[in-house]
Amino acid sequence: MSKCTLIVDDRDSVRRLLRHYVEIGTGCRNYGEAVDGVDAIEKASLLKPDLILMDLTMPNMNGIEAASALKRMMPSVPIILFTMHDESLGRELISAACVDVVLSKPNGLRNLVACAQRFLQSAGNEGASR
Repeated sequence: MSKCTLIVDDRDSVRRLLRHYVEIGTGCRNYGEAVDGVDAIEKASLLKPDLILMDLTMPNMNGIEAASALKRMMPSVPIILFTMHDESLGRELISAACVDVVLSKPNGLRNLVACAQRFLQSAGNEGASR
């Protein structure tokens, strides 16, 4: 069974970078991509991901709004929220968006792989079975 990760960011270069780091660090090769929160909700309902990596600031629907909707749809799927803002906002964002982890983009890549590994290893049967 292969795990699926949904990567949500409005910039293609960031989605590619995240996919690269997660693939190298976890071996996960099954990805979906979304360009904003609205697209993330649509893709998540189709893909049933085991992990969601999401940007905070996006057009149409931001990461907090999308994460809140996704947690209502898929409460057991972990969400890692990426932001350009300082990680000191983490607790507030975790609470407001119901996300599992908040990482700053400038400093978070070194923590991304460890978080992704932990969440993908513990992903239950609610995620995609491929």
